[in-house]
Amino acid sequence: MPLFLLDIFGSASIGVFMRATDRFVIVPNQLPENTIKKIEKWFNVNVVKTNVSGSVLIGSLVCANSYGLILPHSVYDGEIAALKKTLTEVNITVMGDSKKTAFGNLVLANDRGAIVDPRLKKPEVKAISDTLGVEAVPSEIAGLPYVGSLAVATDKGVLAHPLIKPEEEKLLGEVLKAPINVGTINCGIPYVATGLIGNSNVAVAGSLTTGPELFMISQALKVVERHE
Repeated sequence: MPLFLLDIFGSASIGVFMRATDRFVIVPNQLPENTIKKIEKWFNVNVVKTNVSGSVLIGSLVCANSYGLILPHSVYDGEIAALKKTLTEVNITVMGDSKKTAFGNLVLANDRGAIVDPRLKKPEVKAISDTLGVEAVPSEIAGLPYVGSLAVATDKGVLAHPLIKPEEEKLLGEVLKAPINVGTINCGIPYVATGLIGNSNVAVAGSLTTGPELFMISQALKVVERHE
């Protein structure tokens, strides 16, 4: 399964702009058409074009797996409509009672489980669990709470912050039911989700990612580097 390199809006931090699952990829409206065509070709799933809360920072604002999608309270009605039009069989929940907005940074999920920021309230955790259709368990990664930015999880594997603690790694493996590896992105950045997206079939890393980092990604997510 392939691994590609990309930049978006002149940035290698591609993970803050997109959210990928086994069933769909969400990208900003402003993304150039040639980039969208690449993503459609690479992922071979529905690609939904929309901003969230008027922002291009979709990867930071949205958490998702194949079954569900969590949106912040600040999302616009037209954006919800655009998502519902394409994602007809996906649970979509707007976190209207939560003041938090960056759910992409607060939740790490695949189709088997979810790890959530331990600062989230019980009703928020329940809403995430119900929407994604998986168990949601609070934990930190590397002693930090914003778990969604600190790792990338697919059903094949997880790439996490290199300073993840043994007890955190054990819990992640149990909840996400996938092997855990560690690495960095974009020439040494440990917040791997800022520069990496992927699903069970393909991964895309930021354009500054080094050869050794690509090797660690390929080992973690079971993908193979391609040049295109």
